[in-house]
Amino acid sequence: MLVDTAVWIDWLRGRATPATARLDALLDEGDACIAPVILQELLQGARSPQALAELRRRFAVLPMLEPAPGGTTHAEAGALYARCRWAGVTPRSPHDCLIARLAVEYELPLLHDDRDFEAIAGVEPALRLLRA
Repeated sequence: MLVDTAVWIDWLRGRATPATARLDALLDEGDACIAPVILQELLQGARSPQALAELRRRFAVLPMLEPAPGGTTHAEAGALYARCRWAGVTPRSPHDCLIARLAVEYELPLLHDDRDFEAIAGVEPALRLLRA
């Protein structure tokens, strides 16, 4: 299962939420994965060189969902963002459309705690969401 940045942040901060409880279970089962854009968002929040090194170490062990070669994933994410706007929905971050597109390409559900994904799923029916 692909896990969105917001869930990882809550988990790293030790917040007890339904999503972080689900993430704990996914980690125990070896079923959590990330994408490069999620790793980027997580590393951007590092508060020190030591924290950055720790984040890199923690997330290096997880399966990484790589975008398709040739820019296809990014092009489709851009098209999804445009389709969202045409439908009257403007995601707060274009990264969310890239994350959604990766979930669709890999046919994985997305564990999230972000209202934008609910709106994106209204435009992209192939996006399977798990909101714990």
